[in-house]
Amino acid sequence: MTGLAILTFFAALAIASPLLVSPEDLDPALASLPPHAAPSAQAWLGTDNFGRSVVDLLIAGARVSLLVGIVAALGTMLIGAVVGISAGYFAGSKVDTLLNALTNWFLVIPWLALAIALAAILGASLFNVILVIAITSWASTARLVRAQALSVRERSYIERSRALGGSHWHTVTRHVLPNVFPVLFANTILMVALAILAETTLAILGLSSGISWGRIIENAFTGGAMTAGWWWWLIPPGVCIVFVTLAFTMVGFALDEILSPRLRQR
Repeated sequence: MTGLAILTFFAALAIASPLLVSPEDLDPALASLPPHAAPSAQAWLGTDNFGRSVVDLLIAGARVSLLVGIVAALGTMLIGAVVGISAGYFAGSKVDTLLNALTNWFLVIPWLALAIALAAILGASLFNVILVIAITSWASTARLVRAQALSVRERSYIERSRALGGSHWHTVTRHVLPNVFPVLFANTILMVALAILAETTLAILGLSSGISWGRIIENAFTGGAMTAGWWWWLIPPGVCIVFVTLAFTMVGFALDEILSPRLRQR
């Protein structure tokens, strides 16, 4: 419930960000406050190097960071579900061998190196960042879904469905997917936190665009906030990232416990 309360606050902030912050407030050419100003009544968390309010940047960044995290996690869920269910349902076949080899390759290759290479090739745009995170983060989800699908395919109602002439598509969509979905859903909630951290990493490396929390940290680093002591520019976006990722992790573990009978009985 604590995690859900935190997520509700940041989600409301992200939804209301167009009403709270106008494009003029984020335009460096239209900034009216002095740059690098300490927190005051005019700017509760000070200003950046252009004189923009850090509070305005945090509100705008909430929308981008949550959007990237949620959409990238959904992409991860989609790829991981397709690969995991296919490998588990056709266990022991050439399809399973090929998909297992592909999954192992993505698990072995260092995520950061692969993400940097793809982001550098595709370019620094919001869509490309989401695509890179989804492409490079699905392997763990596929491994988890495959293990669940292997358990489901051995149950009696799967054999009954085959005996009655049910097609592979019918069996997977009507019997395997509904039984795998609770675990998949809980894992997707956890993946949102990892996707937000991934976007932050790419933004700090200069491979992301838009005003996100990670981009604010990157601008603060390049602007010399650490050496100059402008803590109000550097620390608040980091605190927001910590709270949101912690909240998604708490909600994900709670859903896993609720949806998993074994954990619920324990």
